[in-house]
Amino acid sequence: MMEPLKITVLVDAASVPAADRQFENSPEEPITEYHVIETIRELGHAAYVVDVHDDIGDMVEQIKKSDPDLIFNLTEQFACQRLMDKNIAAVLEMLHIPFTGAGTMGLMLCRDKRLCKQLLARHLIRVPGFVNIPMGRRVRVPRAIRFPLVVKPALEDGSEGISNASLVWDENALAERARFVHDRWHQDAIAEEYIDGREFYVSILGNKRLTVLPVRECFLHDHPEGGPYMATYRVKWNEGYRKKWGIEFGFAELDPKVHAHLARVCKKVYRLLHLQDYGRIDVRLTPDDRLVVLEANPNPGLAYGEEVAESADRAGIEYEQFIERIIKIALRRFA
Repeated sequence: MMEPLKITVLVDAASVPAADRQFENSPEEPITEYHVIETIRELGHAAYVVDVHDDIGDMVEQIKKSDPDLIFNLTEQFACQRLMDKNIAAVLEMLHIPFTGAGTMGLMLCRDKRLCKQLLARHLIRVPGFVNIPMGRRVRVPRAIRFPLVVKPALEDGSEGISNASLVWDENALAERARFVHDRWHQDAIAEEYIDGREFYVSILGNKRLTVLPVRECFLHDHPEGGPYMATYRVKWNEGYRKKWGIEFGFAELDPKVHAHLARVCKKVYRLLHLQDYGRIDVRLTPDDRLVVLEANPNPGLAYGEEVAESADRAGIEYEQFIERIIKIALRRFA
């Protein structure tokens, strides 16, 4: 059992209930912040919540006031901009206070889908071919890139901006969808080759020594009326939509050789992209058994019942142990 710690939990201001700013009362439908904060307290630690909005000075003042042994970083943005999540980690690094999750480098490399894929490809990790579509520019598709393509915002996560309409089959549809992304998200778009196959979510814990947790899979069943063929935003976040199309998330059954190769590839990705403490790699396995890395997720969701926690539970790590392990792993980096 760990000695009691003073843990400051950084959360996005938008997630903080006005009547319960320290997350002391369990709501009817708990969110990630409640799961983590409640568990920290159940482990015997003192948890102090700092809501991060658009004032970095206030954040630093609140952190210093709480005098933490560790910061549990649950933020995903700063000033409503996800691109600035790395800046919060940069401040924590400059304050020399131990914190959980990816640092500036990992968040920067994973946030920009183009940069991430370029880096992985240079290290011989198979990724989808892609084309960058800057705002205000004509769409030019190199001959090496093959349709269909999946068009999405270059700097978002959580399948934000991905729907069935994101899959395009020619340059006219590509230009139309790219304009939609530019207008809606005010950022560049990326168009990636669609990869047919099974979709896996590989959660990893650790730093020097990495533990690959049981692999999760998104089961997208064929349906006579069509339906989704990739993990769109609604597939990930709308339970009613999943029920309508018979979509399920469960554990993958894999040939031992395929599993071993998958683990090796995902560990390499984790290290190349400077992930820390915990992360998740999204991969597709093609019908001819090629592994293609789709995304790398630093600081993925830690809610009870979601992908990473479910994988930990399958490995025999109950939720309290899971949160405690992340705390221990993070503290070792600063020992």
